[in-house]
Amino acid sequence: MTADTINLLLAAVLAYLCGSIPFGLLLTRAAGLGDIRAIGSGNIGATNVLRTGNRWLAAATLVLDAGKAAVPVLLARYFWGDAAGMVAAIFAFLGHCFPVWLGFKGGKGVAVMIGSLLALSWPVGLIFCAVWLLIAFAQKMSSLAALTAAATAPIFAFVLGNQWLAGTAAVLAILLFYQHRTNIARLMAGTEPRIGAGKKAG
Repeated sequence: MTADTINLLLAAVLAYLCGSIPFGLLLTRAAGLGDIRAIGSGNIGATNVLRTGNRWLAAATLVLDAGKAAVPVLLARYFWGDAAGMVAAIFAFLGHCFPVWLGFKGGKGVAVMIGSLLALSWPVGLIFCAVWLLIAFAQKMSSLAALTAAATAPIFAFVLGNQWLAGTAAVLAILLFYQHRTNIARLMAGTEPRIGAGKKAG
């Protein structure tokens, strides 16, 4: 096994462990709100935390979930190079969506994708956020905003970065689409709730 391979494995393990920290679950329990998995969609991400009615807790979850991706990506890039950083981005996403501590049932990965993209290429990360905000305000659908931002991210990554960054963004987008498969079904059926509707959908 070469040194480069070992470095990539280290980046993957570090990122998965960081990504698997369930901040939404930990914060809601610490705040005395019980198990977030028993609320709304059962998701551990910021959107479901918002359903508790605590906006500050949801905002903290969003920031921490983005940070748990950005930190291992930045560390991997610093110590082992850009390729390791991209591997870290993918495995932080996998850790968040499929945490071993929670029976491989985690979040949907929007905040983690934001953190990863900001760490890999901050202009691409900011564009992701801008697209999300634009669609969210225009259509009032969080899932549609996330899906649109994810779908366009590889394009901007290719234009502003290179084919490797675009490939990484594409892998993250595919994983995000998979995690949003129930939302996609509701969007196609016209039953996806809008932001502020108060419905308990995932």
